[in-house]
Amino acid sequence: MIPTIDMAGTGRNISVLRKRAGLTVADLQRVFGFATPQAIYKWQRGVALPTIDNLVVLAEVFGVTMDDIIATQNDDSIRKSA
Repeated sequence: MIPTIDMAGTGRNISVLRKRAGLTVADLQRVFGFATPQAIYKWQRGVALPTIDNLVVLAEVFGVTMDDIIATQNDDSIRKSA
C-alpha cells in the first residue's frame, strides 16, 4: 500500500509542535518572511501543505525531523492536542 499524506493530521502536528516550541503564528510568519499569516493557518487547518523547503525550516525551528511533522494515513504518530 502506498502511503498518503494526512493533511489534517499534518496540520495538527504543526499546530502542536508550534505550541510546544512556545511560538505564535506571528512568530512563524516572521521566520518565513510572509506578509500575512494565511499560509500558516492553512497548514494548521490541513487545507494546504508546506513546501519541502518550508518543511525543512519548520523541522529546524521545532527541533524535530520532517517525519515528526508529516502524518500519513493510518499513522499512529499523529499527535493529540495538548
